[in-house]
Formats: sequence, structure tokens, C-alpha cells
Amino acid sequence: MTPDDLVALLGDHWPQTLAALAPDEQEELAGLLQNLASAADSQAVRATLRRLRRLLRALPDEHPVTRALRDGVRFAGAPDALEVDRAPVLALLATLHGPPEPDPVHARLLAAPALPAADVAAAPGEPGLIRLRHPALGDRYPRFQFAAGTTRPLAVVSRINRLLMADRDPWGAADWWLGGNRWLGGVPADLLGSVPDEELARAARELVEGD
Repeated sequence: MTPDDLVALLGDHWPQTLAALAPDEQEELAGLLQNLASAADSQAVRATLRRLRRLLRALPDEHPVTRALRDGVRFAGAPDALEVDRAPVLALLATLHGPPEPDPVHARLLAAPALPAADVAAAPGEPGLIRLRHPALGDRYPRFQFAAGTTRPLAVVSRINRLLMADRDPWGAADWWLGGNRWLGGVPADLLGSVPDEELARAARELVEGD
């Protein structure tokens, strides 16, 4: 059973699950789902899932979620590849308290011009492109990554995105491009075409090597 399977299992039995939990357990469940929706990496996902499973052990023995967990859930995927589809998690949260407050950094990055996944010719798994998940609009690709008026990725962007490991941390890579950079004296995405490509790449290497 994958993490997404567990979330789907909860969704299939959501009213029954809430009815079986005490009010404080419902609040704990809401908090864990919020943590899951905002988890930044596989380690955070795995830690939240462990706490979620412990909470679900409070369900009655005859509960369908309990029966599904009784066989022993082993989450698929290596620790550095564990991911969760946030959309179903956010849908469950919306039934409790309405949509959770968006992370301010994520909200800022999602407000930048972007292309929907359907308009991007490159495969969604392309490690040279930043792909952000919008809670309402689905996968989005920040517009600065492409040549003006096209969906052709800029070579320097793909190169730097690989340096920034955008396939593992798309939000961090997007924040580098769309935030102020003291080394460059501006916002890297705004400097494309006016600052030499190698200078942009050097600034990205300074960040990576500094970590």
C-alpha cells in the first residue's frame, strides 16, 4: 500500500472514520493531514505517515480502515522518492475546516506567470523543468523557463534547474529563480537574457556549494 493508497482508503470511509474518532482525535487528524499536504520532502512525509498510522489504531477493530492496516502497511518507494498526491489530502481537509491557509512562499511562487501542464510539450518528469502543484489548477510550469512565446525550455534554465535539483525540490528551485539574489543584484528569472548565462550558473553553484 502506497501513501496515496492510504489517503484514498481514508477518503472511501471518511464519514465513518470521523464518526469513530473523538473530537481531539479529529483535530489531530486534521493537523496530520495539513502536515502531509505541506511536507517538503520524503522524510517529512514518512514521519507524518507514521504518526497517522498510530492515530488510526484508535479506530474500532471492525472499521474498514483498521482491517486494511491490520495486514501491515509497507509504504512503497525508497525514502528519497516517497511522494504524496496533495489534491486528495486537501479535499479531505476541505470537509473539515475549509481549505487550509496556503503557505505564503508557495502562494507567492504560484502567483508568478505559468503554463499549465497540458501546454508544455516536455514530459512532466523532465528533471530540467520546475513543476509546481497548484491546489486548484493542477501542475503548473513557471513561464520564465521557456523562450518567449513558445514552450521550448531555455537551455540555461534547464542547466541551472539540474544544479538546484528541481526534480527533488521544485519549490526551492522556483524560490531561487523568483526571489531576490544579492550575488546577482536582482531576481534571476528577470535577468535571463541580460546577464550572461555563465554568471547565472555561477550564482546557482555558489548556493549549492555553500550548502
